[in-house]
Amino acid sequence: MECRWELGALLGEGPVWSSRDAALWFVDITRHWLHRYDPAAETRRTFAAPGQCGFVLPSADGAFIVGIQGGLHRFDPATRKFDLLVRVEAALPGNRLNDAVVDPHGYLWFGSMDDAERDATGTFYRLDDDGEVRPRGFTCAITNGPAFSPDGRTGYFVDTLARQIWAYDVSSKGELTGRRLFATVDGPGYPDGPTVDEDGHVWIGLYDGWCARRYSPNGALIDTVTFPVANITKLAFGGSDRRTLFATTASKNLDADALAQQPLAGGLFAWSAPVRGLAGVEISHGI
Repeated sequence: MECRWELGALLGEGPVWSSRDAALWFVDITRHWLHRYDPAAETRRTFAAPGQCGFVLPSADGAFIVGIQGGLHRFDPATRKFDLLVRVEAALPGNRLNDAVVDPHGYLWFGSMDDAERDATGTFYRLDDDGEVRPRGFTCAITNGPAFSPDGRTGYFVDTLARQIWAYDVSSKGELTGRRLFATVDGPGYPDGPTVDEDGHVWIGLYDGWCARRYSPNGALIDTVTFPVANITKLAFGGSDRRTLFATTASKNLDADALAQQPLAGGLFAWSAPVRGLAGVEISHGI
């Protein structure tokens, strides 16, 4: 494992490999930044967003969709311009958008959360074909995920404060049924952003847990990867062979002593994965 970018992000999140430009994109929520890392050229670029940005994901029109507090925006890196697509939770100014994923069918799923991390005002949503966002799943204070099995028939939804990962059956219309507890995270740390590999295993970073975990499709813990920093936010597979695992981390709320012990806190990490990740899918519905 190595730190590829010592950027000291306050709240690094949402890494996603964009195959069309062979780069990893991610955000620093608190600082309102989008980051782009090209591992082949070793280039790093940063774009300013107009608010707290929970995620950045590629869309089929060649742009990116960014979840900014209050709505979904279309982002063009060439012009650095953000255009509002649809407002989200206009009546909940204390909420912001958090984690997101594109399912195997090209639908955008994302969650909201209480920015104060207390009240159960966070909800999971899907961007539907008509361009409207509609709630899916349950509510909680801090949503993370979802993530989907390789065939898209199982969705994994994270209730971070409860330390629980829930699984649902997902229909072809995006309807969720059969809710069941997939895993409970015991010990230090809180489950943050999940991702799924080619074999259907669920990887999840642990915030304040100094590690990431890998769970089998039946919820059994089968592997743990330790880090030199405490706050692991999310993992993403990337590279031309999808065998590099990237991880975003956070330095938020670390005092001077903790930062001295964790000089790489908030950095972007990478290492060789034991299995390939799923091929990336661009957003193709509702845009």
